[in-house]
Amino acid sequence: MFTSSGPTLRELAVQALSSIEHGYDLLAPKFDATPFRTADRILDPMSDALRPLGPFHRGIDICCGTGAGVGMLRRLCDERVTGVDLSAGMLDRARAAVTDQPEGPPVDWVRADARALPFSGAFDLATSLGAFGHFLPEERPALFAGVHRALCPGGLFVFPLPAPPRVGSRLYWTLWGFDAAMRVRNAVWHPTFVMYYRTFRLAPVREELVRTGFTVELRPLEALGRRPDGSPNCLLVVARRL
Repeated sequence: MFTSSGPTLRELAVQALSSIEHGYDLLAPKFDATPFRTADRILDPMSDALRPLGPFHRGIDICCGTGAGVGMLRRLCDERVTGVDLSAGMLDRARAAVTDQPEGPPVDWVRADARALPFSGAFDLATSLGAFGHFLPEERPALFAGVHRALCPGGLFVFPLPAPPRVGSRLYWTLWGFDAAMRVRNAVWHPTFVMYYRTFRLAPVREELVRTGFTVELRPLEALGRRPDGSPNCLLVVARRL
């Protein structure tokens, strides 16, 4: 699937019938050969948008996967960077990738559930890329509270938020169909594998961030273009801990 070095359809099926943790352990060796890894075309505009908001000293990437976001943070932070993920397999791949690229501050790797982050006032920049579909709406308050606790006062929690697909478009029905299939799968098969593309919407997410104790600013990532109606293809959500 995806490329000649990517996972096969059978491997993806086995992953989808596993738990989130075990599924990503299985996918880790071929994860970078899939579209699920955050692409440089998103990381580079994010980095450009974040640099004027610094300086940053200690950064954390939550649900870091194989380390794409950690690499971005190492270009922005001057003291230390931490990558957190539930999957030991993903962390092993990320650790190996950073070893091959020694430039930048040292990195700590922590295996932990993002809904129970074991940090307090430790960072001035937190990011998360492409992982919010793994959290049910009722789990977001715990996730956001943990990020808020992990940041020092004035610290930033930053993530990209693509514009929703146009209602009735091919992508709209593709995502709708995927979410429907995932709900059926979780109703009849255990362990569950939470991955929904249509549950992370700007208005409720912004309200939850404010309730947690963040101020929220929305910045368009102009490098990713705009839609025909003039709205940006992708926003950068910048939430600052009060």
